[in-house]
Amino acid sequence: MIKKIHPFMIMLCFLLQLNSMSVLSNDAVLKSKGGNTDSEKLIKLTDKYLEETLPRSPLNAMFYGDNRFNHLWPNDLAPDFISQSKAIEKKYLTALNTLGELKLTEQDEYTYLIFKEKLQNNIASYQYHSEYLPLNQFIFSPHNMFIQLGAGLSGQPFNTVQDFDNFIQRMQGFSIWMEQATVNMRKGIKAGIVLPTSVVESMIPQMQAQTFKNPMHSSLFAPLNNIDNKIPKREKTRLIAEYKKMIHNQITPAFKRMNSFLQQEYLPHTRKTYGYGALPKGKKWYQHAIMTNTSLPLSAQAIHNTGLTEVKRIHQEMKKVAREVGFKGSLKAFFNHLKTDEQFYYKSPNQVLEAYEEVKRRITPKVNDFFSVVPKSDYILRSYPEAQAKSAPGASYIPASSDGTRPGVFFANTYNLKGQPKYGIESLSIHEAVPGHHFQLSLQNEVKGLPKIRTQNFYTVYAEGWALYAESLGKELGMFSDPYQYYGKLDAELFRAMRLVVDTGIHDKGWTQQQAIDYMFNNSTLAKTDIIAEVERYMVWPGQALAYKVGQLKIQSLRLFAEQSLGSKFNIKQFHNLILLDGPLPMPLLEKKIKDWVKHISDLKVEV
Repeated sequence: MIKKIHPFMIMLCFLLQLNSMSVLSNDAVLKSKGGNTDSEKLIKLTDKYLEETLPRSPLNAMFYGDNRFNHLWPNDLAPDFISQSKAIEKKYLTALNTLGELKLTEQDEYTYLIFKEKLQNNIASYQYHSEYLPLNQFIFSPHNMFIQLGAGLSGQPFNTVQDFDNFIQRMQGFSIWMEQATVNMRKGIKAGIVLPTSVVESMIPQMQAQTFKNPMHSSLFAPLNNIDNKIPKREKTRLIAEYKKMIHNQITPAFKRMNSFLQQEYLPHTRKTYGYGALPKGKKWYQHAIMTNTSLPLSAQAIHNTGLTEVKRIHQEMKKVAREVGFKGSLKAFFNHLKTDEQFYYKSPNQVLEAYEEVKRRITPKVNDFFSVVPKSDYILRSYPEAQAKSAPGASYIPASSDGTRPGVFFANTYNLKGQPKYGIESLSIHEAVPGHHFQLSLQNEVKGLPKIRTQNFYTVYAEGWALYAESLGKELGMFSDPYQYYGKLDAELFRAMRLVVDTGIHDKGWTQQQAIDYMFNNSTLAKTDIIAEVERYMVWPGQALAYKVGQLKIQSLRLFAEQSLGSKFNIKQFHNLILLDGPLPMPLLEKKIKDWVKHISDLKVEV
């Protein structure tokens, strides 16, 4: 089955870890690899699993920095491929279980539990036939991802002749995959597993945009056009000819056929409902999505209620800000004031970048009060390249190199100045840079020695949960003294809280697309166009949007537990080391880790 790739997968090519301060240190892992037989058995099994599965998920391999399979686009929608994949997962789960009772360090136990949960979750997912929904309108749908890769806007390298030859083979695989997608969507029609009408209506223009009379007008030619003299002229001439032939004979026809299929055959059978709850096994499918994305056994109703409570709480805080700045109208009027008054927006891209640089200067001296381990590398601020800016998110972060020689990069989108309001600068800087993703990702990128199954793992609930928790540190770090900047922090948090309401509303409560749009529009400053895009995203990616706020709330609750349990023994620097420096963990393991630490500190007879 095609695996959806989260945006941060691109940034997590080298998820490595460091923990010099925590009770559960990585020393145990490093020592056990050489001296603990049970640990060696476990790590050998996980390494073997990765070697068998990475060629079957070549895009994931590429995003992790493994370029051996850059020529592959496997037909992972085919029945045989899916059967083989399920058999592989079952084979390794059986092998893991037959290892029997292992004598493992606490860190090795984490590896064991992460591997087992991964296998069990993958096996459980096959019952829902996601292969019948292979495409959607979202930016990370395979057809959109293919174009990003080929246009040089993602992880596909285009530096050598072999790189271009690799993509020619990948184009061949993609055209076969698109044919299989049509076959599977026809099966989906028969099974009642189809996309909402509005989603397909958004997909059709995307297909039309990739059909060219002149193949050289395709964005897939961009890397060849930009290669200059880095490859021999003779080879470039050959590649141009092969690209023209491949795009004209296979890629454009594949998009044309899909476009015709969607309009003439699929669209009449699309559903007028919007959530997964309306599909066969839909409620159970959505519950599986919740568990996959949050790593917690939460019910849709509980999440919905939490969202409503959080939205109400944040609105009350926003009203306080409105009164503090002297605004006399309603909260909705305050929203409109912030959206329309020019005083809240920058006049030029340089002003945006200068504002972020100023936040960096102010926050840097405060960091050592809360963190004893910081990345070796600094980060630099950049605007998105002009060719990417229009379709890029508001901001993103790429981690520093593991040796500290290359800084992290915080990309700010200055294409639309209305998308970078002044009041959002501090919260977004904290989220993406310090102490948000820059700390989280770059620190993980600096250690050596953990099993690959740990470094090549990702939890949205962990990554985004940390970044949102980092925003909550703003006042402690000397930020948000300006009430409008504090409003910006609340605005960002409100956005994530509304997601809890809307995602569960759509998939569990049967909300319509318009209900979801109206809820977000009436409760925030978000623009209508942004809301429509967000709601369409939730419709096709159930549960993913829940991870952000769920992760933040979990980390905050763990800090509160530790503070209340330890009193004067609580050490905020150690707490942050425990969260950041043992790599990405699901929430139950993170909770176990914090509680083990609290017990250890509580049992000590001396103060920490």
